[in-house]
Amino acid sequence: MLTGEKGDRGDRGTPGKAGVDGPPGFTGVSGPKGSKGDTGTPGDPCKTQQSSFSVGRRKALHSADYYQALIFDTVFVNLDEHFNMFKGKFYCFVPGVYFFNVNIHTWNFKETYLHLMLNDRQQVILYAQPSERSIMQSQSVMLALELNDEVWVRLYKRERDNAIYSDDVDVYITFNGHLVAPKV
Repeated sequence: MLTGEKGDRGDRGTPGKAGVDGPPGFTGVSGPKGSKGDTGTPGDPCKTQQSSFSVGRRKALHSADYYQALIFDTVFVNLDEHFNMFKGKFYCFVPGVYFFNVNIHTWNFKETYLHLMLNDRQQVILYAQPSERSIMQSQSVMLALELNDEVWVRLYKRERDNAIYSDDVDVYITFNGHLVAPKV
């Protein structure tokens, strides 16, 4: 038998039917961690739960025959006006856990006796005995608040002279509060 030279390649034929899928392969090695993505867009500000205030008082206050709410005359921060300057009270619009702080300056030879109040219940006391020298005093507390709760500071009524010191120049008395964690 005689063979001739090899001819040119012919046209490709029609493809055949696909075969049966084989078993999956082994999981490969994990790749390196990717780079940090871009910061997302801010959420809806109406859904942000925040509340904070910081107010001060430039006037001294002496005890009377009744309990007195401390009224403040200086605003440092009052987000969404949750602190009512006319009543001296913080009103809870965002239920949750709050941190509160009261700072005062005592008066020489006079007692200082204040309560931090939640609605009509005393929570903590800020007290200083009469002394030859005045000092700065502070009291802090965290409280769980519900909607419409009121937090305020009152000067306790006493038989002795009870007072807090301030003047028209400097702010010696401050009351601060802020939301730590909204109620879930």
